Parts: sequence; structure tokens; C-alpha cells
Amino acid sequence: MLRTHTCGELNLSHLGETVTLCGWVQKSRDLGGTTFIDVRDRYGLTQLVLNTDSDDSLRELSRSLGREFVIKVTGKVLERTSKNAKMVTGDIEIGVTEIEVLNAAKIPPFMIEDETDGGEELRAKYRYLDLRRNPIRNNLMLRHKMAQEVRKYLDGRDFIEVETPVLIKSTPEGARDFVVPSRMNPGEFYALPQSPQTFKQLLMVSGFDRYFQIVKCFRDEDLRADRQPEFTQIDCEMAFITQEDILNIFEGLTHHLFKTVKGIELPEIPRMQYADAMRLYGSDKPDIRFGMEFVELNDVVKGKGFSIFDNAELVVGINAKGCADYTRKQIDELTEWLKRPQIGVTGMIYCRYNTDGTLKSSVDKFYSEDELTNWAAAFNAEPGDLILVLAGQQDKVRKQLNELRLEMGGRLGLRDKNTFAALWVLDFPLLEWDEESGRYHAMHHPFTSPKPEDIAMLDTAPGDVRANAYDLVINGTEIGGGSIRIHDRALQSLMFKHLGFSPEEAQKQFGFLMDAFEYGAPPHGGIAFGFDRLCSIFAGLDSIRDVIAFPKNNSGRDVMIDTPSTIADAQMNELKIKTVL
Repeated sequence: MLRTHTCGELNLSHLGETVTLCGWVQKSRDLGGTTFIDVRDRYGLTQLVLNTDSDDSLRELSRSLGREFVIKVTGKVLERTSKNAKMVTGDIEIGVTEIEVLNAAKIPPFMIEDETDGGEELRAKYRYLDLRRNPIRNNLMLRHKMAQEVRKYLDGRDFIEVETPVLIKSTPEGARDFVVPSRMNPGEFYALPQSPQTFKQLLMVSGFDRYFQIVKCFRDEDLRADRQPEFTQIDCEMAFITQEDILNIFEGLTHHLFKTVKGIELPEIPRMQYADAMRLYGSDKPDIRFGMEFVELNDVVKGKGFSIFDNAELVVGINAKGCADYTRKQIDELTEWLKRPQIGVTGMIYCRYNTDGTLKSSVDKFYSEDELTNWAAAFNAEPGDLILVLAGQQDKVRKQLNELRLEMGGRLGLRDKNTFAALWVLDFPLLEWDEESGRYHAMHHPFTSPKPEDIAMLDTAPGDVRANAYDLVINGTEIGGGSIRIHDRALQSLMFKHLGFSPEEAQKQFGFLMDAFEYGAPPHGGIAFGFDRLCSIFAGLDSIRDVIAFPKNNSGRDVMIDTPSTIADAQMNELKIKTVL
């Protein structure tokens, strides 16, 4: 090794030792008689010192060192006269006797500091420099530790890690596939896996009753803060189990990660039916760090001559506790926020429960103060509270009120990133209607098993059929999702029929799986955790990008290596591909 120690390990126990460090120059301070240089590697930072007793040529060399120069330095460990309690190595410094410049560096395009002056696009272009910063490095170290603890937990419960193919068959369900042309089979394409779903089911058929994989998955879909074209799953499957077994095992994994990585004893994870989550929070991934549950008002407000309420399918609201002092300007600003196209509210009704006990609403023309008292009773409101109400089509207005609830939770400081609340959401609908295609789609995927008692409704009321499906939600983010799978050919064929597949289409796309079911498929089920999302929540981040070493931007581009990009005509000809733009 070129070094005897790292830049993060020296302390007073090393006093008097001659050591050699290697790293990057963080900064240099020439005070005339004394020069201080901070040298950094991924383990930490150590201060170097040269003074009037140092060799003249060495001092001259030290003055030529710029930020991010790579150096090798030898010297003696000294006790600092002015200690720095904020640094692990703050009790010592190195009296330099030798410096070797291993590589000079250009002036970096942004400051390599915890608080950098670099914008997001600039840092993405020079991601290798951004990765030198402590916050990004710490995120990746956190990710590493979490991956190790996942493997430790699952290995201790007899799970086997099995790699599945990356070049697979394109299937019509789910998001768009990324496709890869086959040179040896002109006109035919592989797809990159959106998940290893069919392969892990085949592993259950093969007798591997406990499988997992920390695996790359690919989806060609619009991007956002918690979505990338390539992402990582903790993919798991078990045979000879019930839904309760899955929930217990992976609640255990969640507890293990919080304890070993965050030092937090997470309480038992509560469970909620999908129908209750939608009714009380307007979301299948409710943030339960705070209350503010929905209150339905149809029985309280209709029939009073206010057409917006009378004509609405649902009138529903929330109680923003302690917000009665919101000014009209604040309420108008909140209403404009709701009117943005991505939410689409046409208007908001409010009712103040003033601290003097009086009630004042924006619809006093239609509702007396006695009637507003009924509103307050429905919300369990107290003096000082502010009731916010929306009205409209049931599903739409619930989604809109969910956005308002989350916004108010944020404004009131109820969504603390250092507070963690997990929740199981159970019994999702098996199918959801898609207006554009005019048919039902699988809410999770086509291999999800319906509740046995609901199978008869597939022909009569398919939208009411519940699935043996479950999601793990942490702080309002879906972290994992899974289901008990279909494991016999007849039921799988029936499922494909209700999804609009002809028998021939089902056989072409998924015949390999249905054929396998005829050779003794055990009951099985599983779950997949979004590993990037889980890491970002542990790191207290809003975006998954900074827990990924080399992420893409919102356009799906890697601006560092400038991809996607065109390929040579010779390659296009070899693949028998032409582009039409």
C-alpha cells in the first residue's frame, strides 16, 4: 500500500509515529510562517502542518498544491495545540517531512464541500466529483450497509440468493419494456425485466422454497423524484406459506433494518384495509405520522340549497388543528395551490372555529352558525381549528383531499423525516378499470391470486374482487408490495380471460408459466421492496437519486457519459434496424 493509515483513523494514541497518508487536498491555508493543508480520503480528513522549521523546497511545493490535487505525504503525528472537536482526527496533525504529488488537478467546477455551490445538472455532469462529497458518500455507505443487513437477515432464515436473467421476453402488462434487438435473431427482441416475477415463481415450482435477490429492474416510464428507468428491488418469494407468513417474515426484515442501520426499535406495524385507506386518507399509501383523517359530510351538508354540495357525489374534509388564525390571504393561497392542473380542484370551502367559540365559514349564506356546529361536531373540532372541505366525484375528490392533507401536514411540521411510521395496506382490488383501453387491468400483476371467497364474482362483479395483495408503506411512500400468487393453470387462464387475453395470446405470452403449473406448483407468494426508496427514507431524502451512484435525470439521460446516444450505421445494419424520427 502507498499509505500506512487512512485520513480518518489517526488520534492521540499514534503520537510520535511516522505515517504516510494518501488523499485529495481539501483546502490549504498559508499563514506566512505556517501552512496548513487538509487532506481527505473516504475515511475522513487530517490536517497537515508545515512551519519555518520545514525544508524550504517542501514549503514551496506545499504552496503549489491546489484543491483536489492527489498527494502522498509522510510525517510525524503531533498533538494539535488548537484541537477541533468536530473532527474525528481533530486532536492531532501531521508534521510533514515529505510530499509527493501523485496527480495534479484542474480547478473543480464546483466546491467539493458538504454545502456545495454546484447546481443539480452541473453536479450530474461531474458525478465522479459529486461522489467525493461527504453527504453523497455517506448515502452510498448507508446503502451498502442496508444491502449487507438484508442478506444477513434473509440468509439467517434459509433464503437462497439466485440470479435471474436480464435478457427476457417482452410481456404486455405493466409499464413499457426496454427492448434489446437480437443480432442472431433478426427482427426479434429481448426485453429488460421490469421484475423477475415469472422467474421467481418458476423457482418455487423448482423446489427453491425461499428465494431472494437484490436485483436491477427496468421500466420505460415517466420519471420523478422516486422513479428511475433502472432501479433496484429486494425481490423475495416463498412456497408453502400463507399471507400471514409473508407479513411476519418481512415485518421482521423491516424491524431488523431499522434496528441495525438506524438504531431504532420500530413498533409493531399496524394493518389497514385498502378500502379504509382510501376512505380515511384518499391514498393507498397513507402517511400515518399524523392524523387529519377524512370526515365525510354528505349527511350533514346536503339539502341546504348550496348546489356545489347538493350536486356532489361526495363532500369530504379534514380538520387542520390550530389553524383558525389562517388569514384570508393564506387560505386563498392554499386554494390556488389546489387549483394547479396536477390537482385540479375548482374551489375549497372553509370553516373557522374561532378561539372565542364562534364559527365562521365561506358559505355562511347557506349555513347558520347552529348548522356549522354540526360540522364541528363531525370533525371533533375544538376552538382554534380550521375545517377544510372539498366536494366532487368520489374517487377524484379523495385524491385531491389527500394532496391537501399532505400539504397541511408539511406546513404544520407533522412530516418529520426523523420520525418513522410503517403500515401494511391489505386486500387491494384485484382489477382496475382503464377508460382508455376499455377493459380491466391487473392492479398489481396478472399472477396475483384473488381472495378464494371472491373468485365467483370474477364473472358478475370483477371490480369488486379483492386480491391476496399487500403493500408496505413507510411515511406515505410505498416501500414494498406483493401478493399470494396463482399456482394452478385453470385459475391463471381465467385471470387472463378477464384481462382480455385470448387463449392463444395467453399461451404465446405466458405459456411457459402455465405449462410449469401442470408439473406440481406449490402454493407460493412473495414481496418486492423498492431498495432505492427504502435507502432514501433511511437517509432522509426526498429523491432516490442521491442513493444511486450514477443516476439518470428527469429525461432519462446520464449527462455524465451523454447517453442515450446514437449508434453507428454499421451497428444498425448488423441489427437489421432502421429509425424513423
